[in-house]
Amino acid sequence: NNTLNGMDRIDPNLRDEMLVELFLDQMVSDFKRSKILERIGYSLKSKDKEAFLRLTEELKSVP
Repeated sequence: NNTLNGMDRIDPNLRDEMLVELFLDQMVSDFKRSKILERIGYSLKSKDKEAFLRLTEELKSVP
């Protein structure tokens, strides 16, 4: 909330651009996370421990 309150003083066009960028960054992170989770599920089904460990590490690096 403090971030959005402070954005009232920023040029409206710049503010909109920043909000769109934040939104897109979040969408990309969510997409990456969901794809990795799908692959983790597959690794569990196929009992691929190596892939599971690699993917869980990869998941930790997604912002």
